[in-house]
Amino acid sequence: MNKYYGFVGFARNVETKPDVYEQVVEERAYYGDVFKINRKLVTSEHLNDNIIASTRISIVADPFAYNHFHEIVYLSWMGANWKVTDVQVEYPRLIMEIGGVYNGQTGPKREAP
Repeated sequence: MNKYYGFVGFARNVETKPDVYEQVVEERAYYGDVFKINRKLVTSEHLNDNIIASTRISIVADPFAYNHFHEIVYLSWMGANWKVTDVQVEYPRLIMEIGGVYNGQTGPKREAP
């Protein structure tokens, strides 16, 4: 079993002005394990094929992760940010399945883990 250390991105809706909400992404670092590593190329109409990683990563969760697991949008792994497609809560861990590469908004710039 491979070990994991990386950042998990939580997208939260924050009220910036009265009745005005913005999505703010916050990154937090976590340790865990990589259970399954799978890669699949999907042919598309675009110039390049898409890479899908159906990989399961389990992190040791803190209270913030438990209270905001529904806001997880991506995690960093192998030098890229990946969409989190499924989160399973199994105390004391969160087990996440990742899909394609995440290209959305990320948290503030940080050093690589």
